Amino acid sequence: MTYVVPLRDIKLALDTAGLGQIASLPGFEEAGADMVDSILVEAAKVADNTIAPLNRVGDTQGARMVDGKVVVSPGWTEAWRTLVEGGWNGVAASAEHGGMGLPELLGFAISEMWQSANMAFALCPMLTQGAVNAIRLYGSEAQQARYLPKMVSGEWTGTMNLTEPQAGSDLAAVRTRALPVADGYRISGSKIFITYGDHEMTDNIVHLVLARLPDAPPGVKGISLFVVPKRLVDGDGNSGAPNDVSCASLEHKLGIHGSPTAVLAFGEKGGALGELVGEPNRGLEYMFAMMNHARLNVGLQGLAIAVRAYQQAVAYARARVQGKPVGHTGDAKAAIIGHPDVRRMLVGMKARIEAMRGLLYEVAAAHDVAHAHPDADARAAAQRKVDLLTPIAKGWCTETGNAIASDGVQVHGGMGYVEETGAAQHFRDARITTIYEGTTGIQANDLIGRKLIRDKGQAMGEFLDTVAAAAAELRQDTRLGAIGEGLLAAADKVRDAADWSVAAAARDPRLPYAAAVPFLHLAGLLAGAHALARMARTSAAFGPDEDGDGYYAARIALADVYVAHILPQAAGHWAAVRYGSEPLFAVPEAHL
Repeated sequence: MTYVVPLRDIKLALDTAGLGQIASLPGFEEAGADMVDSILVEAAKVADNTIAPLNRVGDTQGARMVDGKVVVSPGWTEAWRTLVEGGWNGVAASAEHGGMGLPELLGFAISEMWQSANMAFALCPMLTQGAVNAIRLYGSEAQQARYLPKMVSGEWTGTMNLTEPQAGSDLAAVRTRALPVADGYRISGSKIFITYGDHEMTDNIVHLVLARLPDAPPGVKGISLFVVPKRLVDGDGNSGAPNDVSCASLEHKLGIHGSPTAVLAFGEKGGALGELVGEPNRGLEYMFAMMNHARLNVGLQGLAIAVRAYQQAVAYARARVQGKPVGHTGDAKAAIIGHPDVRRMLVGMKARIEAMRGLLYEVAAAHDVAHAHPDADARAAAQRKVDLLTPIAKGWCTETGNAIASDGVQVHGGMGYVEETGAAQHFRDARITTIYEGTTGIQANDLIGRKLIRDKGQAMGEFLDTVAAAAAELRQDTRLGAIGEGLLAAADKVRDAADWSVAAAARDPRLPYAAAVPFLHLAGLLAGAHALARMARTSAAFGPDEDGDGYYAARIALADVYVAHILPQAAGHWAAVRYGSEPLFAVPEAHL
């Protein structure tokens, strides 16, 4: 079963996130309803007809090295050319550098289509867009002119080179060196886990590399950022002679086989020529512009792979005839979609998918407000919201995506465990999302440390006040009252857990961090419920006469399912936060 873009669901999520209001902000006036509809329809065609059919071949015939060169999966290069020719890489990029200048929210919806259609393929445009953001924000005018037009168009791709074999997530341990020379800097060292670190879909790859200058202080305060192209750029802005960058090997991975994950060697012949981006020793700060973009988009991958797994599970459940469901009145056997437990799994998958989409689009919309709203206070409030919700969106959506991919295997039964059905691929592909761009534990630590304890809960308090106001409004509506009650109860648990975390940090700093992942799950469950509640409110505006096929009534029912079946998990996570940390340290390390 291949992928079909859920265009109606995406449009509802865009409307609920406020795309119409964002289109009225300065610079986004082109994003009118007709243009948006046209772009979404055409993007769906590319996803369904060009990218999705390559998902299986990418898994079975993944990227490989042949005679020292990286060869991508069959059809990959042609699909990339389709994106370049259609201008799809530059939807949300600035017009100044050749993009369309449309809202990030719209680009996010298109990215969901690419990621669901073929996650391994879509990693390339995702990381290129992140590299574009970093150079746009921190690169010099000359660097922007040299690199951005061809990266925005997709003629060149981009990567980020952070970690090394000895460093892992501890970037303070980075050893790659940058030696000043007359024509720039000579970079030497090795980087691992570089997604799309080498390929020949384009004639150049722009690497953003973390490295140390000779006089750099130790730790993360001594890391600088450099732009190091695979091929040097000549005076006319074209790819020239090869730089001293080579692919030493490709990683053999559990999933996303079509994505070439490279080990890159810099400077084996004297040093790769690079340019310093911004000021010395501020590289990690600059790289976070790219990393936060990637983190939110990895959260989107959690949604995307869940959609793919769900669509396949539904198709299988409709076609697989087995047994007589409880309550079935016919004599013949029926499809397993009629079995109550299969219904439970499928509806639960769908409810969580809509919750994830609503949350992720809400963050993308806040990003647009933070960058384009004319009022400084509105921009600041939106940025606080983005900062708060990004680790939640990344951590909770990827964990939920993994759970839904697992449910997809379960719906298939034994057939889900064999590779021929394709359900196992989604399960394998999803597994990386909770790991790269910061594990769930790293996201949770960020949420607890930087987004909660550091500001004494200000941003979280603002978000909870918004949720409480929405819950109060829903409770006044007979049809939506139960959703409001569940939302308010969960918000109270998050508020209590947040207050405990801030207080516990003063007593023993280990305690809130030991509870960080349960707190992230608790906050994610609430954020998802809030997103679903907003969509239920949007859907409730459509009366029976306007809802001929029952689509909008089903959105409200999905919110009811979430409140009844998913949101009660909040109580368990709350208890783990409040009472679970100290017992962890009561178990001696010697007995682990």
